[in-house]
Amino acid sequence: MHITIDGKVVTVHEGMTILEAARSVGIEIPTLCHLGGVEPYAGCRVCMVEIRRSDWTPDYSKLVTSCNYEVENALIVDTCSQKVLESRRDVLALLLARSPRATAIQELAAQYGILASPYLEREEGDNCILCGLCIRVCEAIGASAIGTTGRGVEKLVEMPYGDPEACIGCMACAETCPTDAIKYELDDNSLTIWGRTFERTHCKVCNAPMLTPEHIAHFAKKSELTEDYFDTCDACRKRQTAEAFIKVIG
Repeated sequence: MHITIDGKVVTVHEGMTILEAARSVGIEIPTLCHLGGVEPYAGCRVCMVEIRRSDWTPDYSKLVTSCNYEVENALIVDTCSQKVLESRRDVLALLLARSPRATAIQELAAQYGILASPYLEREEGDNCILCGLCIRVCEAIGASAIGTTGRGVEKLVEMPYGDPEACIGCMACAETCPTDAIKYELDDNSLTIWGRTFERTHCKVCNAPMLTPEHIAHFAKKSELTEDYFDTCDACRKRQTAEAFIKVIG
């Protein structure tokens, strides 16, 4: 199966998205809420592209989100048409108004010539753009500790009913947030996130700070590994494996 992206013929397979197809040949499409391994959500709307087909009327096309639109044979895709650029500018202007202090939004908006939003900027609040990536990552891990509450301008991401007990302190939400909206405090002995403070375990070999006990218990259960497996950091575990291998072949 073949599609055409920006004039380049690309071989694709069924189930592949336009975004995946474009990146497979080095054509970059901007995204904020996309992460490999997590089901696409099309929440940020930045990845819009223009599509048409040879069997459509010549003057007909439509804009679609490339992260979750699956390829079709003979599809023609334009990632930087005038319609696409106008759509991205509109979306980025709105995101910049919502999160004017978010560096990632400022930088991406500037690439499209937007240095200040024409819309009323939100003076208070965090950098959250409500893309939902943190929620989907948390669900993929199996914790499902966070979700959205409220509607409209009152909508926000938080713990259900304000209860932080479901959080395991894995920090996946904070590490994948595109705008660094999730705040935390981290040192060698503790982690504070979502209003909850966790202890951190330490590697039994090198004493490097590692995971929270809750994180270990959760992943030990999901992986069917014993919790002892997580007593050692990745670096020391790799070194021990290498040393054991050398002894075997030596």
